[in-house]
Amino acid sequence: MDNIWVLAQAPGGESPSGITSAPVTEQETQTTTVAPDPNAPASRPVPQRSPWMQMAPFILIFVVMYLLLFRGPRKKQQQHKQMVQSLQKNDRVRTIGGIIGTVVNIKDDEVTLKVDESNNTKLTIASSAIGKNLSQDKG
Repeated sequence: MDNIWVLAQAPGGESPSGITSAPVTEQETQTTTVAPDPNAPASRPVPQRSPWMQMAPFILIFVVMYLLLFRGPRKKQQQHKQMVQSLQKNDRVRTIGGIIGTVVNIKDDEVTLKVDESNNTKLTIASSAIGKNLSQDKG
């Protein structure tokens, strides 16, 4: 390195003399040490946080995600399963497709609905397609 450029500010707001844009040679460089200012506020050591405190936000996020993503849908599934198991003959139900009918027959995973009285129209659907038991909700 042939040229060394030094840019510095003089301590205490003094105006330095002899500022030039000429490169500084190795002979002109000086190292000065500045004593700490006794009037300056003392720097406090930064307290170290425990690893558990650093992981606390991640644990909190995991708990919230568990509650929102896993627990809510599982609870709805259990409620739907209980509603389907409590179905009885002559209950009025609405399917997830919006068809309203009366339960005529219940087999393992199939429910037969009577949807039209005048033509005696019956539909056989999967029990998972039952959206709501209208007979229970009225009472």
